[in-house]
Amino acid sequence: MPQVILIGPPGAGKSSVGKALGQRLSTSFADTDALIEKQSGLRVSEIFLDKGEAFFRELEREVVLRELADFDGVLALGGGAVMNADVEHALRQSGDPIFAQPS
Repeated sequence: MPQVILIGPPGAGKSSVGKALGQRLSTSFADTDALIEKQSGLRVSEIFLDKGEAFFRELEREVVLRELADFDGVLALGGGAVMNADVEHALRQSGDPIFAQPS
């Protein structure tokens, strides 16, 4: 279970805040969009264009649920991840996420 979960809209600063928070807490940082790109070998925008949003959202669901179960650092979720019912349920079980707000 992550120590801290950052959620919020795209461009809210989740990755920047997450990296700094990870350093401050002496723990690792992960961004689920970056993990999706690493796993798929494609950029998020390419996945949307080439395979469609439904494919991306399923991949996102799998990655987020895996990381919520296994990762123990600071985790930033993609902006739309919380729209998935399985992710929402897992977040409710994990404690209180921190919301990143756009500046």
